[in-house]
Amino acid sequence: MTTVALENDVVQVIVTIDEKGSVFLQDVLPQGAKPQKSASAFFESSLTPLVEIRLSGEGNRFSKTSKSLIGSYVGERLKYKSHNQRTDGDEKTLDIELEDEKTNIAVVSHLTVFDGIPFVRASSTIRNKGDAEIVVTQLTSLVIGGMTKTKQWWNDYNVAYANNTWFREAQWADYSLPSLGIDDFGIFGIPGFKHESSLAHFDLSNHSSFSTQGHLPMGILKQRDGSETWLWQVENNGSWKWEIGDFKDSIYLAATGPEAVDHDWRQRLAPGESFDSVTVALCHLFDDSETTFQALTQYRRRIRRSHVDHEKVPIIFNDYMNCLMGDPTDEKILALVGPVSKSGADFFVIDCGWYADDLDWWDDVGHWEPSKKRFPMGFKELLGKIKEHGLKPGLWIETEVVGIRSVMTERLPNEAFFQRDGHRIVEKGRYQLDYRHPAVQKRMDEVVDNLVQNYGASYFKFDYNIEITQGTDINTSSPGAAALEHNRAYLKWVSGLLDRYPELVIENCSSGAQRMDYAGLAVHTLESTSDQQNPVKYAAIAAAIPTAVAPEQSATWAYPQPEWSDEINALTVVNALLGRIHLSGHLDTTDARQLDIVYEGMRVYKQIRSDIPTALPFWPLGLPKWHDEWLALGLKVKGGDKCYVAVWRRGGKESCVLPIRPFQGLEKVDVELLYPKTFEAEAKWYPSMSSVKVKFPVTTCARLFCLRTE
Repeated sequence: MTTVALENDVVQVIVTIDEKGSVFLQDVLPQGAKPQKSASAFFESSLTPLVEIRLSGEGNRFSKTSKSLIGSYVGERLKYKSHNQRTDGDEKTLDIELEDEKTNIAVVSHLTVFDGIPFVRASSTIRNKGDAEIVVTQLTSLVIGGMTKTKQWWNDYNVAYANNTWFREAQWADYSLPSLGIDDFGIFGIPGFKHESSLAHFDLSNHSSFSTQGHLPMGILKQRDGSETWLWQVENNGSWKWEIGDFKDSIYLAATGPEAVDHDWRQRLAPGESFDSVTVALCHLFDDSETTFQALTQYRRRIRRSHVDHEKVPIIFNDYMNCLMGDPTDEKILALVGPVSKSGADFFVIDCGWYADDLDWWDDVGHWEPSKKRFPMGFKELLGKIKEHGLKPGLWIETEVVGIRSVMTERLPNEAFFQRDGHRIVEKGRYQLDYRHPAVQKRMDEVVDNLVQNYGASYFKFDYNIEITQGTDINTSSPGAAALEHNRAYLKWVSGLLDRYPELVIENCSSGAQRMDYAGLAVHTLESTSDQQNPVKYAAIAAAIPTAVAPEQSATWAYPQPEWSDEINALTVVNALLGRIHLSGHLDTTDARQLDIVYEGMRVYKQIRSDIPTALPFWPLGLPKWHDEWLALGLKVKGGDKCYVAVWRRGGKESCVLPIRPFQGLEKVDVELLYPKTFEAEAKWYPSMSSVKVKFPVTTCARLFCLRTE
């Protein structure tokens, strides 16, 4: 057995090559930790092949079904050829080349680590070295076996994943392995049998253009006592799949982008052609999930495109949510500009409706010219008025759709739209644009250039409100392959916009957060976290959202209303204070006392926002549940002497004890109420518990505290 290691100051990635030339990802470990031996009485190790590939017509070679991602014929045949390690600044990559002599397939597994970040980033490249076409139906990005090292792994480990749907984003839940169908099946060690696994596996998969509709592309495997955690995320702005299951008396993980069984994906490769898989990131720490989420935050900051917005974290006002709701006019915008300017906001974004003469615009979008009926003074002059108030103008736009009544349905070629069997795909009164087609990119370049250069837009909310499950069968190996090619072409187009306009801010939105993935967020500047209109329910999303998005990219609505109580208006502001503020609401009809509450929140945000881009999240009460009566989210400020803690009460007893892990063991900690400063609240540090005890007399309210070491 030969070992190849990729390592830096915080992580070591161990790859082994056996005497037959088979290659395995043996472990991902914190630097200095020693690999643990298998606890199985039946198997010396539980390793799985480094890459699993299926070709058209091939199923599985052993007891797992071909619905799973492991057990492929090619995966077993792949043999080591060479490896190479390269360094680029803080980035180290190990490329391991494998070959299957039977099919003349070459595969390179790419494993990358970054200094100071305990994650490995994995992907695969397959190349056809033969003289005949091959059809690939699966290419994994990451496979690792032997993740559990205890004798009763089915009792000792839990799985966690996040439900993520419209109005209820980023809600995590824990499950025992037996509750997911993975258990001690009693099949190992039976005389005369050579079973390596049962048929059982558990998977999460997305098969549509809403990459995170239903679930976040993430998962956790953790020991119940909090002593060990595996955390992973799949990075694709379309279809993906990950699965866990039993293999050789332990648990394996396999992850990929689209594949044939779930996503109608097949990739034809002519001789000499190659294909790159999506990227998967994996962390393994001997600590709890909170620590791994902090590491994930650091990783996300490292892989994304740099932007000045991430450093300055400006305040964004958007006229949509609980405000104009898609019905902007000269009069309505001008009524808002004054109070928005006084709030201290940096951007004023005109949301949907600016291009339509009436409210019946849903299936007429696609031309993207401002309505003269809504804006008789002239749209350019209106945006000029916004600038005169010290605000940068922004616009909502859906860059990937054309309404079925739009003039653009005839002006673009038929091949510019997603199709099946010769028919354009219609979803909710819209057609899906195909960004592989040059006419689409040319047209949308013209739209953006016009809005930036002629109207002065400096912010775009790129929304997307249809879900295409079918892919397209135009010019492709398969509908699933075309969808992936479109997704990649779209992100490349967005990157091109930012190359041309480096300070342009582009928000990623999709019916709230139905595309909250880090393929998109490595390119887009920030992310809309929800369309939830109830601020009390939104609190559960706001408290959990750092699991899905880096805080400085997470745009959460704060939408005060004149008919709400002062406490609820303060709560909606607290929802956004530890991320990015999407200010909205009827500031034009809100009275002076209520405006003071909002403006105070914006002033506090400006005082603390420079800490947000480097702060790390923690959860004093654990990850929030949707109906929890008390919620808490903390940000640990770089340097370690300060942290911010947002606390919500949504019922229950009037007091709550909050363990503050960053200050564990400290005798003296100063606790300051930051917002709302004059509202009633009690908070006291208890060194014996390393906790803050808070007391809120109001049943439904929220507060923001600053804790400092003395």
